[in-house]
Amino acid sequence: MKNNIILTTTNTVDLPGVQIDRYLGLVTGDTVIGANIVRDIFAGLRDIFGGRSNSYEQVLAEARESAVNELINYAGSLGADAVIGLKFDFGSVGAKNSMFMVSVTGTAVKLNRTPHTNSGSSFV
Repeated sequence: MKNNIILTTTNTVDLPGVQIDRYLGLVTGDTVIGANIVRDIFAGLRDIFGGRSNSYEQVLAEARESAVNELINYAGSLGADAVIGLKFDFGSVGAKNSMFMVSVTGTAVKLNRTPHTNSGSSFV
């Protein structure tokens, strides 16, 4: 099922003919995901030799996507059309900080969409 919930870090939805009608409340999405021993070994080598850790970046991207999907599902269950004021928090938890935590929060809103009309006038 494709979800058409608008996500924005701003406190408004800046689209023609669209206004916030109702605030439905705070919504969140949280994910904690572990990195396996192989990733830890390669990341340790990156610490020694330098460079980016693609394996950790992939885990972090997966965690972020999971948290956003959880937030969208929560907002959808409230009947929201959009989530405004999105904020992401990242951290590490667990023994030796071996797990990534991603938390995303925002405010679920219902939108009022007025039909966008073209007056037909032209500028000279």
